[in-house]
Amino acid sequence: MKEVKFLGRGGQGVVIASQILARAFFYAGFYPQCYSLFGGERRGAPVKGFLRVDREKVLLKCEIKKADELILMAEDLMLEEDVLSQLKPGGLLLLNSSRPPAQAEGVRMAVIDAQAIAEDCGLKAIVNTAVLGAYSRLNPELPLSLLEKAVRESVPSKIEANVEALRRGYERVSIL
Repeated sequence: MKEVKFLGRGGQGVVIASQILARAFFYAGFYPQCYSLFGGERRGAPVKGFLRVDREKVLLKCEIKKADELILMAEDLMLEEDVLSQLKPGGLLLLNSSRPPAQAEGVRMAVIDAQAIAEDCGLKAIVNTAVLGAYSRLNPELPLSLLEKAVRESVPSKIEANVEALRRGYERVSIL
């Protein structure tokens, strides 16, 4: 079973990102389970999203403490001391940032400037599809075409702009 944890801020599309990724994994033949935790329902408030996927039905229903893959949609969350403790050894950290962070020992890292892509595509602060494009590049078991299909069926507006952000995220991710 693969466990993916999303950390971001309200307004970045964390909840929709976990739903899109779950749908794409479903199209790829996996059983997904996703849910989110958030408080004050306001822009900028911390938001967590969780996704479990497996080739068999997922029966575990609890918060993911240590993920196989951690997606940080807000760069400032990298400053929290315990953020890397939420990732299993050898796990993947995908960070939305305009500059590469210091290399963390024992984890695989990738960086995407999803904010710049979102702004170029007219999506303002909604970085989720650019981040998911980068995620697809890092996970060969999840083709970009399946994510594109999931985006087209899941986003409520600016569908073509979101598809373009997805493609640009795929092309521009930097693997450290």
